[in-house]
Amino acid sequence: MARFSVPTKARLPASLRVDSSNPAVIKSLNRLSREALISLALSWLDGDTIANAVPYLERRSDEDEIDPDDVYPPCESVQQLYELYVDMQQQKGSKRDVANRILEGDWRHGLSLYQLAMVDFYHLEEHPMSQKWTAYKILPLKPPTKGVEDEVLRVDDKALSVPRFHPSTFLQSLQDQVLPDIKAHYHFHRPKDLPVLLLRIFVIESPYNSSLALSGVTGSGEATNFTSSRTVYLAFPDGSSHIYITKSQANGPATGGESRSLQNLIIQGVPKALSRPRERYTLKPTNLTSRNLETLLDKRGPGRGNAAGGGWSIYASDKNKKSPLDAVLPTPPLSEYSSVSDKSRKRLKPLNSDQRAAKRAKLVAQARFGDSGLVNDGKGIERIDVLLEDPFPTSVAAEKLGSGKDKGDALAEASVSARRRTIDAALRQTGDVDEEELNEPKNPSQWKPTVQITFQGNHVFAGIRQLVETGIIDGERMPGWMTGEDGVTLGIVRHGRIKGNKGSGL
Repeated sequence: MARFSVPTKARLPASLRVDSSNPAVIKSLNRLSREALISLALSWLDGDTIANAVPYLERRSDEDEIDPDDVYPPCESVQQLYELYVDMQQQKGSKRDVANRILEGDWRHGLSLYQLAMVDFYHLEEHPMSQKWTAYKILPLKPPTKGVEDEVLRVDDKALSVPRFHPSTFLQSLQDQVLPDIKAHYHFHRPKDLPVLLLRIFVIESPYNSSLALSGVTGSGEATNFTSSRTVYLAFPDGSSHIYITKSQANGPATGGESRSLQNLIIQGVPKALSRPRERYTLKPTNLTSRNLETLLDKRGPGRGNAAGGGWSIYASDKNKKSPLDAVLPTPPLSEYSSVSDKSRKRLKPLNSDQRAAKRAKLVAQARFGDSGLVNDGKGIERIDVLLEDPFPTSVAAEKLGSGKDKGDALAEASVSARRRTIDAALRQTGDVDEEELNEPKNPSQWKPTVQITFQGNHVFAGIRQLVETGIIDGERMPGWMTGEDGVTLGIVRHGRIKGNKGSGL
């Protein structure tokens, strides 16, 4: 521990160590597999990272004797320790033995913040669905008017500027937005298979950037042991004007207010860190949330899929290069491009009514979903929340309700009032729904029930497509937002259209 420490605004150094007996450290290592633990130890012993992951080596003189009670005797050099883990990689065993050797043997003096960051990213690669990401769009702001103070800058819809991202400059600017009583550690990581740069932000409430920040003592004399720390992940896709942010995760008990305050701090600090003189930006939620990064890259990434969801996905494919402006001409029956001539065709057995209906349902599903909504496409969305606020389609049914209409409305509004407030607040934040539209007076001659629909599963749109193929859902009358062409997971349906992101959001 540092003998003298003063409050500072500097970030936490990567070499700052956390006690290996810390429950949060033990829990983090136990989440990894045996192969990941060995690969992680080998990466720590690499020449480029050894400065922030120095192991515990043997430093005894000739007169000192070996401790017979030491279960994991230290090695004499880094090369010897590296060869030991290479041999463990070729042998069989349990992950508990590897984790115990790391915590009680080779890194018994503690793991650095750099090592803990690598542990979290290894866990993210082994479990890519462990984080819940929300997509935000980076929008340019209009320059301020000269001589006007306290002006609220508005989004410049005509500007096409995209902020330039440089990791070191971004971190330096982001650190200026951090409060003095909060310390943060930053670590970048590049996944192998995804065109995205990940940033892990570890935040702890402390005025110090030394070991005092990690070994704070409560009034009862017990160490805090990371109970006040939070972790947030940011994802910067290549060549895209979007950014993905996760909710803050606590290593100990946390309240919802603390998580929301840190989330707001990140959302407000990121556009300020991206801004430059006479070039300011803001973040706007896109109402798209998913645990699958590939889905966000497809819907809010650099590709053509941002404006081509559902049946329009056939035009976003890089394989066939289709365009809605292409001329579709019939192929002559006896030309060289036709597969078979009329003489060589086999006479097929006529289909019955059930077979014709099943075939038509599959064709309708192909037309409505295109190349999207496939079970094995790896672009699944886990949850969709939609609020229906359209008037009931028939006035006769509303008249039959009579005096029970008001009671039914009250029960419906009471059951979904909490969820409706959540959806309305999210849409107000995006600016896609006007206050007048949310508070418009109800027509007494129309029955307008409030119905909430939640789709949940591993791949929601793939499940809806299968229901269309089996004929359970009428694909011809199904609204477009059920095919995923709007690219949102939260919205309100009015007049048959979803209010969530104003179309493609481009």
